Amino acid sequence: MRMLVFFDLPTETAEDRREYRHFRKALIKNGFLMMQESVYCRLLTTPSVERSVQNMLRQNKPAKGLVQTLVVTENQFSKMQFIVGALNSDVVDSEERLIIL
Repeated sequence: MRMLVFFDLPTETAEDRREYRHFRKALIKNGFLMMQESVYCRLLTTPSVERSVQNMLRQNKPAKGLVQTLVVTENQFSKMQFIVGALNSDVVDSEERLIIL
């Protein structure tokens, strides 16, 4: 499964920008990869991992703004179509538990 996180956070004040950076760093630290600006994705191996990631997001949520999550299966994720642009192959993104580079 994949978890997609969509967020729209204010950056008007210094405090808003600090919370934005804190939230974004928490996503990256917990294995999320940026798909687009304010859209991040992470592979989930089990439902318990999904619950722990949801808890992490709740613990690091900003005071203002909008944060949404969507969990899709690998089959649904693989059907994503690129209308403009292309897949960035610089990122190793695999379902395999062991990746040999």
